[in-house]
Order: sequence, then structure tokens, then C-alpha cells
Amino acid sequence: MSPSMPPSADPVTSQKKQPVFPFLRWLTLLLLVAALAFNFRPKPLPVETAAAFEGPMDASVLEEGKTRIRNRYVISPPLAGMVRRTPLRAGDLVVQGQTLVAVIDPEPSELLSPRSRAQAEARVQSAEAALQQREADVARAASAADLASRERARADVLSRSGAISEQERDAAELGASMRNREWKAAEFSRDISRYELAQAQATLRSGPLGSAPLEITSPINGVVLNVFEENARSVAPGTPLLEVGDPSELEIEIELLSTDAAGVHLGAPVSIERWGGPDPLPAKVRLVEPAAFTKTSALGVEEQRVRVLVDFNATLPLSPKLGDRFRVEGRIQTWHSNRVLQVPAGALFRRGVVWKCFTLSGGAARLQELKVGHQNGQTAEILSGLAAGEAVIVHPPDAVREGLRVQARPSEP
Repeated sequence: MSPSMPPSADPVTSQKKQPVFPFLRWLTLLLLVAALAFNFRPKPLPVETAAAFEGPMDASVLEEGKTRIRNRYVISPPLAGMVRRTPLRAGDLVVQGQTLVAVIDPEPSELLSPRSRAQAEARVQSAEAALQQREADVARAASAADLASRERARADVLSRSGAISEQERDAAELGASMRNREWKAAEFSRDISRYELAQAQATLRSGPLGSAPLEITSPINGVVLNVFEENARSVAPGTPLLEVGDPSELEIEIELLSTDAAGVHLGAPVSIERWGGPDPLPAKVRLVEPAAFTKTSALGVEEQRVRVLVDFNATLPLSPKLGDRFRVEGRIQTWHSNRVLQVPAGALFRRGVVWKCFTLSGGAARLQELKVGHQNGQTAEILSGLAAGEAVIVHPPDAVREGLRVQARPSEP
């Protein structure tokens, strides 16, 4: 018997096992390629997003302004003579009819001629007529203020019962405030007229050489704003000597572009900022002057400006203290709505004359055309093109384009 031989491999089994190894190699290669493609694919661009929302919105215009004392008076001598040196300085308190603000030694020939005496008599008659007119103005202003106060009281009652709107009540309150200020201004003018009449009568009583000097007292209660003639010297009639005013009667003068002033209405809320204190001061528009004037800007451009006068709503704080001709910034409300659809202003950009923004949909950026209304620098009113809650890309980078994959991150506060 021949020696035993090792059994040979089954040819059928060998043919079935051979294809397994190439298949595994190809599968491994495909998985490796897929992993490399996944790792090196473009990553989504991180962007800042915010949601369109509905809520109250204000539109305003911000402009520099300056405070000024509403009622001020420049003291001048009614006759020629030598004015004595004054001890008063800017900031000194003056009392109406008591504080001596100037002393004039009349020239010897000032009242010796018939012509000078006739002129003095005419000034007395003119001052008497002016005083009568001012007395009538005070009576008329007092009646108007009393009527406006009663109308405001009725408006308060009707507003609490819902018979009139808040806007009508605010209009009645503004009217009463303006009438009271007009009454106060009329009283100030009456006091000035009384003072001018007394000075005219004193001039007429002045005698020839050696007569008593003419003493001029303060026409109002307040402070000295400016001293124009500090030293003794010869002055002519009407030469400005001092300027006095009441610092409690402050108002604000703001010069707006005529295009901005056209949207400002009487009684509009104003926020006084950068005045020196920590918190803004509330105020309201009292007057928008009807005529504009030309002013050259710092860039040399001629602009049409309109003065807007603003009154404070409440008593001014004692510290820090505002004074005459102080610089402030006034934010004047030009439009308000309690409920509008709006988005951050940084989400909008123009292409030609069309407003557009990028929205976030399905992880990709989508270019959206919008119709925009009012803007206030922080948010913009959306009239069409977006819905509440829809996400928009804020400050989109230059790389953002239609269909680009993006990754949203919350908008920074």
C-alpha cells in the first residue's frame, strides 16, 4: 500500500473564498474616501441671527442744542453821562427794585436844552403807553391760562372714563402749560415796562449841572449774566451795561435740518442727553419756528436749519446744575407706534434702491427683498417681506450668498 497523501483543497471552496478579500479592500477604500470627504467638506459659516418681532417703536432725530434763559434783560442808560465802576460780576444775585446795578452821572448839558427835555417827555409818554399795553397782555394771558387749566381738568376726567384718547388729554395738558408760560412771559414784560417808565421819569426829573446821579436798579429777580461795562467811562444813551436774567427759566434751543423739523410736532417728547448728569432729562417741544435760515456746516455745506424750542417737564436738578448757553443733545420723537414688525437695523442692506436681508431657512442663507418703513438707528419697521419670528442674519459677512450653508448663533445683546 502506497504511503498516504495529504488531502488536496476543495476547488469549489477555494473559488468561493477568493472574492472576499478584494471586496473588503474596496469597501475599506470607499469608507476611507468617504471619511476624508466628510472631514474636508466646507463647514457652515457661523453667523449672528435675530428674530423679527412685533412691539412698540419710536423714530427720533438727535441733534445738538444749547440752553438759554427765556427772559433776559439788557440794562442800558436812558441818558448820556459818566457810568461809575460797578462791583457786580457775572453770577451775582440781583433783586428787583433793590439791587443797584449802575449809577450814571449825567452830563451837565444833557437836560438843559429844550430838545432833550422834549425827548425825555416823549419817552415817558411812550413808556406809559407800553405799560398799559403790557397790563392788557397780562390780563388776556391770565384769562387764557385759566381757561386752559379748566380744559385740562375736564380732559383728565374724560380720559379716566375713556371718553377721549390719551393724545387729546396730552394736547390739553400741553395747551395749559403753554398758556401758563405765556402768562409768565407777559408778567415779565409788564415788569420791564414799569422799570422803563420809572427810568424815563427819573431822566425827566434830572436837573442841570450838579443834579443828583441817576441810579438804576435791577428790573427783575435773578442773576447777572454778563457785565459789558465794568469800568467807569463816558457812555451814550442805550449803551449796554449789564445783562440780567432768571436762571430758573431755562429752555433749550435746537437747530434741526428743515427736512427733520418737518416731522416734529408741538408737544413731542424730547430726551435731553449729554447735559452733564447721569440720566436724561424729560422735555417737550414748545415751538417749531415757522421760518428756516441758512447755516454753513463744518464741511462747508450750506444747510437750511429750523430752530426748535424745548421746555423741561420738571424742575431741574440742583446738582449738576445747568446754566445759560450750556451744550446739550436733544433726542426729539418724530414718530411712534405701539405695535409694528421690526428687525435689527444691522440686518438690512441696499442693492440699488431696494432693501434686502438674508434670512435663515433650512440651514442655508436666503436673500429676501423687503419694504422698509421708519428707522431709528437700532431697529427698522418692516412693511412687507418678513413674518414675525422669522430669523434674519445680522451684520452678514461678505462671504454670505444665496444658498450658502450657515450656522446660527444668538445675537449679542
